[in-house]
Amino acid sequence: MIDRIVTWAVDRRWLVLLLTAIAAIIGGASLARLPIDAVPDITNNQVQVNVLAPALSPELIEKQVAFPIETALAGIKGLESTRSLSRNGFAQVTAVFSDSTDIYFARAQVQERMTAAQEALPGGVKPEMGPIATGLGEVYIWTLRYAERAHEQHRPGEPGLQPDGSYITPEGDRLASEADKATYLHTVQDWIVAPQIKTVDGVAGIDSLGGYEKEYLVVPDVQRLAALELSLADLATALERNNVATGGGTVNRNGEGLAVRADARIRSLAQLRGTVIATREATPITLGQVAEVRLGQGVRMGAGSENGREVITGTAIMRIGENSRTVSSGVDAKLEAIAPSLPRDIVIEPVLDRTRLVNATITTVTKNLAEGALLVTAVLFLLLGNFRAALIAALVIPLTMLLTGFGMLRLGVSANLMSLGALDFGLIVDGAVIIVENALRRIAERQHAAGRTLAPSERLEVVGGAAREMIRPSVYGQAIIIIVYVPLLTLTGVEGKTFEPMALTVIMALIFAFILSLTFVPAAIAIALSRPVEEKEGRVVGWLRRRYEPGLDRAMKRPSLTLGVAIAALALAAGAYTRLGQEFLPQLDEGDVLVSAFRVPGTSVEQSQKMQAQIEHALQGMPEIRTVFSRTGTAEVASDPMPPNATDTFIMLKDRKDWPNPSEDKAAVVERIEARLAQVPGHAYEVTQPIQMRFNELIAGVRSDVAIKIFGEDFDEMNATAAKIAGVLRRTAGAEDVKVEQTEGLPMLDIAYAQDRAARLGVSAQDVADTVATAVGGREAGRIFEGDRSFPVVIRLGDAARADVETLGQTPVQTPGGSFVPLASVADIRLVDGPNQISRENGKRRVVVQANVRGRDVASVVTDARSAIAKEVQLPAGTWLEWGGQFENLASARDRLALVVPACFALILLLLFGALGNARDAAIVFTGVPLALVGGVLALQLRGMPFSISAAVGFIALSGIAVLNGLVMLTSIQQLVAEGFDRAAAARRARSPGCVRWQ
Repeated sequence: MIDRIVTWAVDRRWLVLLLTAIAAIIGGASLARLPIDAVPDITNNQVQVNVLAPALSPELIEKQVAFPIETALAGIKGLESTRSLSRNGFAQVTAVFSDSTDIYFARAQVQERMTAAQEALPGGVKPEMGPIATGLGEVYIWTLRYAERAHEQHRPGEPGLQPDGSYITPEGDRLASEADKATYLHTVQDWIVAPQIKTVDGVAGIDSLGGYEKEYLVVPDVQRLAALELSLADLATALERNNVATGGGTVNRNGEGLAVRADARIRSLAQLRGTVIATREATPITLGQVAEVRLGQGVRMGAGSENGREVITGTAIMRIGENSRTVSSGVDAKLEAIAPSLPRDIVIEPVLDRTRLVNATITTVTKNLAEGALLVTAVLFLLLGNFRAALIAALVIPLTMLLTGFGMLRLGVSANLMSLGALDFGLIVDGAVIIVENALRRIAERQHAAGRTLAPSERLEVVGGAAREMIRPSVYGQAIIIIVYVPLLTLTGVEGKTFEPMALTVIMALIFAFILSLTFVPAAIAIALSRPVEEKEGRVVGWLRRRYEPGLDRAMKRPSLTLGVAIAALALAAGAYTRLGQEFLPQLDEGDVLVSAFRVPGTSVEQSQKMQAQIEHALQGMPEIRTVFSRTGTAEVASDPMPPNATDTFIMLKDRKDWPNPSEDKAAVVERIEARLAQVPGHAYEVTQPIQMRFNELIAGVRSDVAIKIFGEDFDEMNATAAKIAGVLRRTAGAEDVKVEQTEGLPMLDIAYAQDRAARLGVSAQDVADTVATAVGGREAGRIFEGDRSFPVVIRLGDAARADVETLGQTPVQTPGGSFVPLASVADIRLVDGPNQISRENGKRRVVVQANVRGRDVASVVTDARSAIAKEVQLPAGTWLEWGGQFENLASARDRLALVVPACFALILLLLFGALGNARDAAIVFTGVPLALVGGVLALQLRGMPFSISAAVGFIALSGIAVLNGLVMLTSIQQLVAEGFDRAAAARRARSPGCVRWQ
């Protein structure tokens, strides 16, 4: 069949060139549409469920929210694991599905189960799914802040910033306090910026952090309410009933249809204050008589800052499967369009743009690919000695790239550092070079025998015959190269998502190159090689041969010594390999730094902001830093939930060319950053990179390179074990940023229902819970519309009253008889330390000890730590450990390759046997594999680099090349033996490039 394809390509050469051009155009169009990113998206297939319940403590959140949702999700098809996080007022449940599960099916099933579980959840608690995004979803971050714009000059009293520091809104409101100004920024973000960014194609959602949500706040006078025999629930019900709008259909009047509208919505503070909530002795009681009514701020869970000042941060989250470069560019263009429409003296500024990293990565890949293509092309010109022939072989490279772009688009493989960086142009042109070189030799021989230039028909016959001679070695050679990449397709999980796209890209490129070598190359040779062709040895080949022959002669004269040197080299490499460290992947330098800062549990958002400002001020003045911004606590979407005492500090570095010393290593800059941070007391730090941190957290639920998960039931025992393990890790060389998950130490205002006292008064636990939830947590009682915007009406005690135990104890609770008793008479109010965070995984509680690895490889650190932990830490009964993070991925990939690679090598041996016809020659060719790996292992040893899965991939490719080279040599030797030479003489003649004969 392949013979007929080659013959057809030569006979229909112009049609083949036309079809090749059309395919190249299609490939170019596909390449332009190909998703581009810096690294492959290795996030597992997951659905996040976020739940806000401000009235519930971590323990109650775990029991009443997280556990019921986990239970409801059990049994979904494709579900692999679940994990949950319970904090004060917030819970997140993450369901991880198999890679083969459709994400939209998974979300539909999760939504169905959540609907069924709604009845088991506390009243008013509504779980929501996170956006359809992955770990690479945060593609663009901007800040919103106050700043005078030079082109918007205004006089005092006009809207904008005022000389006294206040701000006048376009509506004429003067905002004097920092809280009011932060609230207005939040409103601008929610109602002006976010709705427009959501219209950008590919954006799944907007995550806002910072400022306060605007509220119409009702602060009740609880004593006056009690005197009027009104409860907080009565107040909420009255407000809800007095803020309604409805319709009554239509009425017919003299043939005219009139729409009926009954609108009693509240539109202002004055109307809200005048709302009648009750009547006593025919006298209406208005809201303003029993409560302070004002504009206020919601209780926030997080805050944002930039260069030491508080700002609003917004994050555009990319929908799964979209092109990050396109989405980032779309968001950037939309922000430029939004900026002029913002209220005066409000500035929007991008602080993180994924396009910058993507462009830098693609530039690096493009540069490497271009240099590789030029190098291969130059070598082709030097070795083939014929410009037109070398050009034909070189054209296979761009044509293959274009066709590979088409295949990547069809299979959903993005263009990134891994998928494109693995392309080897030497392998791509290998088949074409074999055919071109053989065609040149055959044409030269035929011309020499005929003593003239060949006629067109003769030339076509020779080209076709030369190409057909190459079918057998080309098929076997390309098949062997493709097979060595097959093991990568068997990887699963994170390692599969990392290397499978790369393997698919290489395999597609090799297949397209093989097709081109059987069609385009013969057709192009038949057209282009019409002039006389000289059969001569090129200068480069001659130079190489003259230096190679003496060494080969010496080696063949002393076969025992040659074999001994080879065996010694293998032994040396084996010893060097045992001393190599191991890691999953070399870390990609993202160009920026992320520092996670942790404070004592219970630190409020406001206090964290003050302490964070000290960090940002400490970093100011470093010439390598472009800007610093941070995110404290949990944002609205909560894809990355953090407690109020934790902050992610994004340190955006300048381009290296703008550094005072562009040759300085980034590690040195990080050391100076750490030195400055060490001068700010009250913090624990963890240094990483933005994408690296998000990947670690979304994949394994932890942020660090190594995680030791301690499972059990008793938190006291688990925490004690975690402290011992952390002590061992801190003594382990290479383990840095060691920390234990903060599960305890959260100061709590505990309001415990006093059953005996409450029973005597007839007060139920629900009455107490409702009172506490409204007085402390707040209760929404309708919304007030301002044009398209709407803001909640919230009933809540004032900040001072909520924080004062005695005042809170005087909050009246209604009895069944209509009278009121103080809250302190039916509940015990005290300050205690409670759980800060409760984590679960697959139904069991866990505590995590985390560490980053610097200066050593992950496997060595884990090996040392495991040995020390086994000796020094005695696990309580019912407690066990699991290792996670990068080491888990390394172990999984290593175990899978240990099974698949030997099977792959066995298949290669079978192919060699089929190509060479006997087991001895097949085994001789296969000896090239371990001998080729000697150089790779020694190179890693000399460079001080650990063995990684990336290095393993390189060794796999090297094995294929070594086998292919050996196959060429042994095939030539077999041909010479068939011509009458003994094997030794055949081996000597096969050393000459011009003596290779293919059948």
